[in-house]
Amino acid sequence: MEYVVQQWVKSERDRTNSLGSGVVQSVELNLPTNLLLFIGAKMSITSDEVNFLVYRYLQESGFSHSAFTFGIESHISQSNINGTLVPPAALISILQKGLQYVEAEISINEDGTVFDGRPIQSLSLIDAVMPDVVQTRQQAFRDKLAQQQATGTIGASTSGNQSNAPKNGETTINGEENGTHNMNNHSEAMEFDVDVEIPASKATVLRGHESEVFICAWNPVIISDYIHTAVSGDSTARIWNLNENNNSNSTQLVLRHCIREGGQDVPSNKDVTSLDWNSDGTLLATGSYDGFARIWTKDGNLASTLGQHKGPIFALKWNKKGNCILSAGVDKTTIIWDAQTGEAKQQFPFHSAPALDVDWQNNTTFASCSTDMCIHVCRLGADRPLRTFQGHTNEVNAIKWDPSGMLLASCSDDMTLKIWSMKQESCVHDLQAHSKEIYTIKWSPTGPSTNNPNSNIMLASASFDSTVRLWDVERGVCIHTLTKHQEPVYSVAFSPDGKHLASGSFDKCVHIWNTTNGALVHSYRGTGGIFEVCWNSTGDKVGASASDGSVCVLDLRK
Repeated sequence: MEYVVQQWVKSERDRTNSLGSGVVQSVELNLPTNLLLFIGAKMSITSDEVNFLVYRYLQESGFSHSAFTFGIESHISQSNINGTLVPPAALISILQKGLQYVEAEISINEDGTVFDGRPIQSLSLIDAVMPDVVQTRQQAFRDKLAQQQATGTIGASTSGNQSNAPKNGETTINGEENGTHNMNNHSEAMEFDVDVEIPASKATVLRGHESEVFICAWNPVIISDYIHTAVSGDSTARIWNLNENNNSNSTQLVLRHCIREGGQDVPSNKDVTSLDWNSDGTLLATGSYDGFARIWTKDGNLASTLGQHKGPIFALKWNKKGNCILSAGVDKTTIIWDAQTGEAKQQFPFHSAPALDVDWQNNTTFASCSTDMCIHVCRLGADRPLRTFQGHTNEVNAIKWDPSGMLLASCSDDMTLKIWSMKQESCVHDLQAHSKEIYTIKWSPTGPSTNNPNSNIMLASASFDSTVRLWDVERGVCIHTLTKHQEPVYSVAFSPDGKHLASGSFDKCVHIWNTTNGALVHSYRGTGGIFEVCWNSTGDKVGASASDGSVCVLDLRK
């Protein structure tokens, strides 16, 4: 990274030395006077800032396990950087600016003049850090300028390229004007139709977290508006009661995740990665990067600490009966815990790589998935998997049993969805339509056990290709492709009646869709990238957690 920064502008005077392992001390960019016009003043970047930007890039790109490893080695938890102030895609944005500076430098002559009227030839990132490439292009520009000056064709060349010239003196990148180009080709914020935009008066923004909020979940039973969140960075979870003081000053309970050191409780300084309410809404379970699962009362009191994982916990779920908790960890194992005693009932060591997600089929049987590309179906008391599903060619990010427990859906970085049945080893359907990694999936709540017994069950998938897809699982076909998002989609959630779907994306938008015809019915733009969306039990409010530390509650009642 230090080498990249140094090569952005070759004329800086104070070069710094690497501290080893890719860590940079302090890098100062002392730019030529004419380049200072582009950026205003001398800039510097510290090792903590570089490491944090890389850490955030890995998280935003879905490389959660790489992010964890990098965060541990670079001591991210000890950094004093306020993550809520760092915008999404900051590393990409900085690299992109660096390319612009290198391209600008190439067009600057030794006397400080700029060869106007001709678009700068675009550099790749690799080209930009190769001195020979930069010097060759500089010399080629100067040779061409000298030739034009000798032949008197500068004016003709300038006018001949008028159609391709940058406007108002702006630099172009790949033929696009500076300021409009984006790595994801989605630089302009989408304008909402006034008929679907949720007004600010219908949105309650909850603040208090000091870092990104990765997860949010409503209490499944309490009708009064309790919403619970878990976050990255500030090692807390919070419960808000939205009914008090007309939502304007909603109270919050802070659930601090601590560990014992020197005979006293100290903040763990580790991310809270997962949470789940039990079915009757009386207890809450959380999982953390500190390797502990915890059980809390709805009043925010710590009831139990579960500590047998060796490393971060990535997922946990209550069973329907509420007597067991299931967890998955980086230690390649899954554990079933006794919720009453806090003891591990059984540990399942079948994966050969970190276990990423788990889901109960019934009160004693569950499925787990891993970066090892395998899915295991296991049962409490059994010493080997009941079934192992193989077919994905990259890590499996999420798994979900359908409401009947007959079918298991999985999604992967291999860009496919697969539907599995315990009746056969090969997948029932191999659904291929997304063009990038699929981050998560959700089944619709329709079926014999719901209010819509005659409706075909649907599966929703959220992908880094910025789309959401709705699938008819019985036929194995995509019935709707929802395309209004402009950045990776991290979360989808069906309303309790299955008639609507909420989606949240890193474009800061929450969209609500009609699942029958795929129409967009509500939209809201928040202040940070959306990591999670969730419906309350009555289906009239949607919660959304964001990268800027905020949690937004959208009231859909007319």
